[in-house]
This record gives sequence, structure tokens and C-alpha cells, in this order.
Amino acid sequence: MKWFTSIALLVVSLTACRADDFQRIYGGADRVWLLKELNGAPFPVRATLTFPKAGEIAGEGPCNRYFGGMKAPYPTFDAGPIGSTRRGCPEIEAEIAFLAALETATNSKVDGETLVLTSSDGTKMLFKTSD
Repeated sequence: MKWFTSIALLVVSLTACRADDFQRIYGGADRVWLLKELNGAPFPVRATLTFPKAGEIAGEGPCNRYFGGMKAPYPTFDAGPIGSTRRGCPEIEAEIAFLAALETATNSKVDGETLVLTSSDGTKMLFKTSD
């Protein structure tokens, strides 16, 4: 039984490495992504998305910094739970919309300097790299 458990852990570890490599190959990691559009409308304030380490997301909304886990490899997008600092500001409604869309995103596509996140309910987020 210990042998089977060891093999299972090895397979899971190798799969996780391939998933992280896949994300890096397609250019999602090591960049700061700026939200430009939410559901086809220009996003009026600054919001960012980064992939600081394998299995993590982080960034800044209009008011707060946020962070969360990434539970699936590219091109699937499954972030959460998302935590954040708790400052208020005049743009808090935009931040709430941004974080809600981020939590519901289920698919990602990197195409050069563009990252698009979509969800099954039709939500679409368009990011551009800040590099």
C-alpha cells in the first residue's frame, strides 16, 4: 500500500510541474496584466493580475491588494478563494465587479500581449501586459 501511495504522489507531482511549465510556456506568468475591458466595456480604473508563483494569483484592484490560489492548469482558470485587504475608496463598486468576475472565470487564453478570461455565464475580461 505504501508503494501505491508513493507512486500516486509522484504522478501528482509530475503533473503539477507540467501544468506550471505549460502556463509559463504560453506567457501568462512573469507579467503584470492590466484589466482593460470587462464585458466589452472599458474598465475605468486600474486593476492588475499576476501569477507570482505556481498555483497562485495576486494583484491590485482599484482599492485593495488581493491574493488567491490557482487550482487548475492553463488554459483552465480556477482561482480562489480570493482574499484581499479591506480599504474603502470611491471605486469600491468597480473593485467588487472585478473580483467577482475573477472568481467566476473558468477559461484563459494568452495571445501575445493579451490575456482573456471568460466564464460559463458569459463574463469576459480583457487584460493587456504592462511590459
